[in-house]
Amino acid sequence: MTKKQAIQLFEEKKVRTVWDDEQEKWYFSIVDTVAVLTDSPNPNNYWKVLKHRLKKEGNQSVTNCNQLKLISSDGKSYKTDVADTEQLFRLIQSIPSPKAEPFKQWMAQVAAERLDQMQDPELGIQQSLADYKRLGYSDNWINQRLKSIEIRKDLTDEWKRHGLQDGVQFATLTDIIYSTWSGMTAKEYKQFKGLKKENLRDNMTNRELVLNMLAELSTKDISEARNPETFGEHAEVARQGGEVARNARAELESKTGKPVVTSLNAKDVLQIDNK
Repeated sequence: MTKKQAIQLFEEKKVRTVWDDEQEKWYFSIVDTVAVLTDSPNPNNYWKVLKHRLKKEGNQSVTNCNQLKLISSDGKSYKTDVADTEQLFRLIQSIPSPKAEPFKQWMAQVAAERLDQMQDPELGIQQSLADYKRLGYSDNWINQRLKSIEIRKDLTDEWKRHGLQDGVQFATLTDIIYSTWSGMTAKEYKQFKGLKKENLRDNMTNRELVLNMLAELSTKDISEARNPETFGEHAEVARQGGEVARNARAELESKTGKPVVTSLNAKDVLQIDNK
């Protein structure tokens, strides 16, 4: 399990964090977070009391936290309670502190917006458009990205029609598609672009995005034509769909002399555009 430690600053106070490559999660030191939000002179004791209270309330999501070795102020590593993002948000809800209140208000607002979007999906699309524009994406890229979402949904609907399950099966087939046309699994592709939690498709160039759309569209069309029954047959269809995009990639690269798959991510591209 590969882990990378880092220090995050919040109001000039340090919060130790660990990135887990295998689970693709950030873990945050609970004691450091408590110290930031409460200004307690003894955050270790504060967390001990709070943890005991949460256990009595039956809150397993926070109290069943992991322990990882983090570097302490003396330069040595000690096992420390850590929380992932979901656990951290739940913990913040349980801390009565003025500093925690803005986080609670923000979480309530996000929850309300999400419920509205579930009732009216168009609101979610409008929010996505606004978010992409705010981040600096071009209108052309946004249109392609929204189209890629539609194509991806058509493919997953086709898989669901055959009884495949979201999770491991979807991820395995997606990796077959990616590795066939790009030469990398989704995880390897993200690492190649220097990504962690960021969405891979949000960090593709126009060429990469179009070829991935072609691979997924081809996989869906071939599946409809072949009507695969076993998972092995679905894997073969995914490979064939990826081959269509791989062939298109090879032809494009031969005619332009430029690689399609690059380490550029959205941050790099947007910085170039801004310059």
